Amino acid sequence: MKAVILAAGEGSRLRPLTNHRPKPMLPVGNKPLLESVIEAVSAAGVTEIVLVVGYHRERIQNRFGDGDRWNVDITYAVQEKQLGTGHALLQAEPYIETDFIALNGDRHLKPKAVEDLIDERRQTGASCLAVTRVEMPNRFGVVELDGQTVTDIIEKPIPGTTSSKQINAGVYAFGPEIFSAIRRTESHGEQALTTTLRTQSDVRPLRAVPYDGFWGDISYPWDLLWLNNYVLDRQRSTSESDLPRSVRVASNAVVHDDVVLDENVTVHPGAAVLRGTSVGENVSVGSNAVIEDAVIFPDATIGPGAVVRDCIVGANAAVGPNATVEGGSTDVTLADEVHRDVTFGGLVGDNARLGGNVTVRPGTIVGEGVTVDSGAIVGGRLEDGAFVQRG
Repeated sequence: MKAVILAAGEGSRLRPLTNHRPKPMLPVGNKPLLESVIEAVSAAGVTEIVLVVGYHRERIQNRFGDGDRWNVDITYAVQEKQLGTGHALLQAEPYIETDFIALNGDRHLKPKAVEDLIDERRQTGASCLAVTRVEMPNRFGVVELDGQTVTDIIEKPIPGTTSSKQINAGVYAFGPEIFSAIRRTESHGEQALTTTLRTQSDVRPLRAVPYDGFWGDISYPWDLLWLNNYVLDRQRSTSESDLPRSVRVASNAVVHDDVVLDENVTVHPGAAVLRGTSVGENVSVGSNAVIEDAVIFPDATIGPGAVVRDCIVGANAAVGPNATVEGGSTDVTLADEVHRDVTFGGLVGDNARLGGNVTVRPGTIVGEGVTVDSGAIVGGRLEDGAFVQRG
């Protein structure tokens, strides 16, 4: 079987991180999320992949090329305008002749999810959907079942309107007939694949395949921190011999086992890089700085004495000397939706500059290219390119 991986989307709720990179290229453990999907597909024995790309597709194509590094053969299909997952899947039709697996490129999962879908399709010939159980299903597409038959897929239902805790895991097994089914589906604007699956279920039943392995999704910035922490927590302990040769760690600096450092990282004397932290290439961590539960993108600078907790620091951003992102739980308003009690110290966008002794309140989103004057206290959302003066 071939696999079709949908990786054309933007991820607007993750701005400014997705201003110039597609959502599937956000790093988890210093590795793009999409790379984990390709690795899962390859480990399941699938060697031919059609990658549907669109938004900033050059970032994906430059990284993955022909797929040889992952022992797969990658072909690219382009969705020029992002018109939904159903429309994205249609772009792969010219490359599909028989049964195939389809996956969302922005999920973290194990090869078993792919293997079980392949087995079910081969044994039954049915269209299949992987489902997994979560404690907060209303954030996702909730799947209602009659035995193993899918009776409905409800996108982000109001809590209490459904008793199901099974959600759509974003892994499917289809035959080429799915393409004509998508074209028959009436759409107004975006063409969602789940709309086709709902409206066609009485014609061709959709079979649910339970998946009880790890599954992770990034919908909001704090999801990136949670998923990064989860992945690092389950990796084997990092010893000094595991670090790239180009990494320089001062003898009196502290680097926790539950950490990953990329090429050319420098950790200066007295600094502490603590649990749940991934540090991208060419990052400098200043003397006596403390970083914990953080994702630091490449080329960022963490100044001497800075404290960065529960925080995402974008590419080429600078956190000045003795600046503080204190971390912790807070309420965050994003796209007019209030999210209660999330662990999120903040997000510092690409190329942003925080001066010395700046304080970032929990839940703050600092836009791309923002400059914050020394000693200022910031909160809420700072739009791209803003300049914030003290007082």
